[in-house]
Amino acid sequence: MGLTPELSDYKDKFKHYKLDRQDGILQVTMHTDGSDLVWGFGPDEECGFMLEHIGRDPENKVIILTGSGSSFIDNEEFGTGQADSSVPASVWAGVLQFAKRLLQAHLDIEAPMIAAINGPATIHAELALLCDIVLAADTAVLADQPHFPNGLVPGDGVQVIWPLLIGFNRARYLMYTGQHLTAQQSLELGLVSEVMPVQDLLPRAWELARQLCQSPPLTLRLTRSVFTSQLKQALGPSLEYGVAVEGLAATEFWIEKFKRGGVDA
Repeated sequence: MGLTPELSDYKDKFKHYKLDRQDGILQVTMHTDGSDLVWGFGPDEECGFMLEHIGRDPENKVIILTGSGSSFIDNEEFGTGQADSSVPASVWAGVLQFAKRLLQAHLDIEAPMIAAINGPATIHAELALLCDIVLAADTAVLADQPHFPNGLVPGDGVQVIWPLLIGFNRARYLMYTGQHLTAQQSLELGLVSEVMPVQDLLPRAWELARQLCQSPPLTLRLTRSVFTSQLKQALGPSLEYGVAVEGLAATEFWIEKFKRGGVDA
């Protein structure tokens, strides 16, 4: 593979992400064995690398990000491989790299991104919310479930992204309480721009993607860059610091829910 990848170089490289491109529009469908994605160390590590490959391919004009089955990301399964409930620093050092790469690679993509939230997005909802256009099925639910409600510090960028999107006090309430926002509530708060029946979701995403592709290619890429530059500045050092303190708390307490599987859950 050269410095500038072609789709054939990375299309089948990632176990949890199905990539299909037509007329410069790349649809990324997250999945576990063809059904709803189960988030874990495997999808986490893959996602950042997958986004890096997408961002380096100039043939990707617009990206559509969606989930499989009835959810965007609503289930997770982590395991440390340890007999006790702690997380050793060596494990969290890897998580630190995954978490940094995940958001940095997302924001480094210069092609406009459309999120098609096909159902509950209670885990890493920021992957959708950082997209330029956010569409939601009427079955969608948005939340930050994996962090404070499960004993973890909301530190891997969500502590910056949610307040940016819905305001500081409202975001703190959501993260402390584990509040779940319906699709309609999300629309009213400005988190999503359109809500529709799930069968209309992807056709609408493709319609908007084709509309965006009518713009000059350089205009498309630079417009995305204008928006992401502000997000990068907002995250700044808070991303690395947040993941570090999240790991500090996790080394003392790692909820039993996350200990059901192996490292590559």
